[in-house]
Parts: sequence; structure tokens; C-alpha cells
Amino acid sequence: SVSEYLEEVRHHLLDNLDPFKEREGDSEDQPEGLEGLPKPQGPERDPFRVYGVNVILAHDGDSESPVIFETTPTYANLFGTIQRAYDARGGWTSDFMDLRGGSLLRADGGYLIMYSLETISEPGVWRALKRTLNHNRLEIQPLEMFYPFGGSALKPEPIQINVKVILIGDREMYELMYDYEEDFRKIFKVRVEFDEEMAMNDSVIAEYAGRLRALSEKENLWPFDRGAFAAILEYGVRRAGRRNKVTARFVDIADLAREANYEAKAANETVVRAAHVRKALSSKMERHNLIETRIREMIEEGTLLVDVSGQRVGQVNGLSVLEIGGYAFGKPVRITASAALGKAGLINIERESNLSGRFHDKGVHIIAGFLRSHFAQNKPLSLAASICFEQSYSGVDGDSASSTEVYALVSALAGLPLRQDVAVTGSMNQQGDIQAIGGVNEKIEGFYDVCRIKGLTGTQGVAIPAANVEDLMLREDLLEAVAARKFHVWPIARIEQGIELLTGVPAGNRNGDGTFAAGTAFALLDARLAEMAEALKEYH
Repeated sequence: SVSEYLEEVRHHLLDNLDPFKEREGDSEDQPEGLEGLPKPQGPERDPFRVYGVNVILAHDGDSESPVIFETTPTYANLFGTIQRAYDARGGWTSDFMDLRGGSLLRADGGYLIMYSLETISEPGVWRALKRTLNHNRLEIQPLEMFYPFGGSALKPEPIQINVKVILIGDREMYELMYDYEEDFRKIFKVRVEFDEEMAMNDSVIAEYAGRLRALSEKENLWPFDRGAFAAILEYGVRRAGRRNKVTARFVDIADLAREANYEAKAANETVVRAAHVRKALSSKMERHNLIETRIREMIEEGTLLVDVSGQRVGQVNGLSVLEIGGYAFGKPVRITASAALGKAGLINIERESNLSGRFHDKGVHIIAGFLRSHFAQNKPLSLAASICFEQSYSGVDGDSASSTEVYALVSALAGLPLRQDVAVTGSMNQQGDIQAIGGVNEKIEGFYDVCRIKGLTGTQGVAIPAANVEDLMLREDLLEAVAARKFHVWPIARIEQGIELLTGVPAGNRNGDGTFAAGTAFALLDARLAEMAEALKEYH
């Protein structure tokens, strides 16, 4: 009780009067510290210090469980420490008044939230955190590496704590810790995944509006009108990649809102409008699109070969997406195929040059399976055909060009020229179905920009998988070009549709006797493969 404590203080004072007596020389200067160390100081300089009370944790009457977000999870910030001072005897000194609590103690009875990467990268933190959570006992001690001249004589009793620790990190970090740190799966048993996208509905739109309003009030931004909010929401939908989704990364939305507010102030406006949002997006693109601009210049100068008009045999425009520092843009790439008599089968030049990723290799194998299932039921495939991404030196991965490679191969074998004013994207399966791909907006916009540079003819466009129609969130200038029929977007679901679009010749269906309708692309291809099989048979 308080009275008992005061009684103990009285007895202690009577038994220890010497520190309070004035001594000769007290007014003289105290000795200086050793060179490079602070002037001596410590608890012996204050005789009343021993009667102090060190409150290392105070909830101040809070009835709710504490929730602590530790943004700097150093050893001292998490577990607490014992502060030390250099004394006149040339050593470190400390007492009970130097104990300092950390985030784990402040979160006792509640929750402690931290970022996983920062937590495990701090010296000494992870091992001590495991020990604390395994035994629910917190030991307040300094990390000895910070005090190489001697350990602390203080050994405070461990404190029994009950705290729930929440680590925030990405999936890769979780899997790494789960696989290689046995204690991790024992301590952190509950895993929760948060999606970066949300379904587009009225409640989510209202949430977006509420967050935008809160941001404006907190940071004194100009008010946003309906047009500005709609433009910001469109950006959120594009970030999500589907028209029925919107991004949950509000940090990106907040950045756009701040930049749009800046554009409004620069224009001497007092309300943020849609034009300011578009200007902010345009300015952001200009800050990141140096490489994209250089590629466009190389295409315009003819250094990178891309045709946007005419017809060529065994050549088609594919589309790729480059992402640099969070900025993604589409780039057309010339894909060519050649075929001759032989037994080598389908040759992936990228793979032979060690420039092909495993997903692209899979796409090439799917193409071979498609050819076997459609054209090698009554004869062997007696060919040596090669497929190449021209002027590509940094590697190719993904199967989004597998349908495009089929068009080039069919053209080379059947002798049918392909339209160069059409770019194609889409993966495929062995049955010839066109499958969805990623980056569809960037790919369409990339080819449109090249066509605009070289001159729009009114026939140019991009063929995309029909499954990607719901993903379209195109730029306003491109939408205007499509509305004016200066540019086109064709959704296709089967490889036959793409062949007819690119060649102007029907792909053809198989008759009851196993042959294809005369004059169709598949009939020409099948006849050519039969000739090659017969020629190879005669050759051997």
C-alpha cells in the first residue's frame, strides 16, 4: 500500500543520510569524462533518484484492448531497453529508473502490428520475438552489441504478457518464412489474404467517395466534382484490370488525387475537375515513358521493323508488354515463321538462343499439339519449321503470343499472306480455343500509337481474345478513334476466326471423309503437309 511504501522510504532515509550531507568540494567542478565520452553523470548525482517511481506502462484508464502499429521495429522499440550513462569511474551505470518499455509491453492484452520484412531484417529482433511469443514472457534487456564495454548489472524479472502479433507482408515473404523457419508456422498459425481488387458495386463506389472526401479534408485539397471523381474511379478500374473490379490500393488513388489537386491549383481553379485528373495522369506518364518514347522513335525511324499496312507471308504483328518501375506499355513485335521439309518439327528460335522462358516454351509445345491433332491423324508431320520474335534480345516469356505464332506458321505453310495492319494477341489451347491474356489495354494502345505515328488508314486494329472484352478500359483518344472507325478491336474466340481475319480466306471445317473444304486455309495447309510427308518418304 502507499502507507507501507512511505514507511519504507522513512526508514531508508534514516539509514542513508550520508548522500544528503553537504561535502567539502561539492561546489567544485566534477571531473570530465574520458576523451570522446560524455561528462560523467549518473544516478549517484541525485540522492532522491532511489525514491522515484518508474512507470514503464500506463494505459491511462483505457478500457479497450490496445492496438499498436510499430513502424520501426528495432530491438529497443519492440522489447524495451535499459538506458545507460557513463559515470566518473569510467564505466556504464544504470538503475531501475532507466528501464524503458517497448511496443510489446504497450500492446499487452491487445495487438501489435508490424511489417514482416522490417521485423526480420532488424538485428536480434526475430530470435527474441520468437522466444517472447513462445513463452509469453518479456525480458527487458538492451541488445548487447550496442554496449560492447560491459553488460548491465540489472536483470529485471520477466514480465508475463499476452499479446497478438500481426505481421503484414507479401505472399513471397510468407512462403519463404513458412518453408525455411520452423517456428514461424507454429507461432503464426492464422493466415489472412487481402485482395488488391474489389467488386464494383454501389457500396464500393460510396466507399471511394468517402475516402476521397476524408483525404480532401485531412490534407486541405480542393473539392472534387462529379467528373473528377468519375475519372479517378475509372483509373481505379483500370488499375484492377477488369471493368467489374476496382483497385483496393487506395494509396495509388490518393497519389492521383493529390496530383490532380496540384493541377487544379496551377490552373487557378478552386474545384478539381476531370480535366485536371487527366492532366495529372498525362504528366505521370510523361515522367515514366522515356523508354517507351525511345522505342516509338526507333519504330518511326525504321530501326525497329514494324509494318502497319500491306500483306506478308509468314509474318504477323504480335504484341508484348514491358513494365519498368511500375509503368507498363505495349509494344508491337514482328513474329515470323518459316517451314521446310524435314524431321526437326517445330523449332523455337528463342529457346535455341536461351532467350525463351518456360511459359513461352509451353506455348510452343501447345502449338505442336494443335498441329498434330488437326493435321497429323493420317500422316506424319514431316517438317522443320522455325518461329522467331524478330529484333528481340532481352528474352521472351508467356504464352500470350501462341495464337499469333500459329497464324505465322499457317501462313508460311499454306502460302497465304497475312494482313500487316492487324496485330494479334491471345494464348490458345490444343483444341484451338483462344484464351485470355494480361495487359490487353496496354497492348491495344501500344499498336494504336504506332499506327498513329505511321498514319491511320481506317483498316488497322487489334484482335484480342473474346474473354478479355470485360477487361477493356482504353484511353479516351483511342475510344474516339474506334468510334470514328479509324481503328478497330476484334474479339475472337477460335483460331479459325483469327485466320479468316488475317488472310481473308475461311479457315475451313473438316468434312466427313477427313478432308477440309476446298479453297480454305486448312485445306491448303493440309495439302502442303501431305506433299511434305510424301516427299520425305520418297527422299528416304
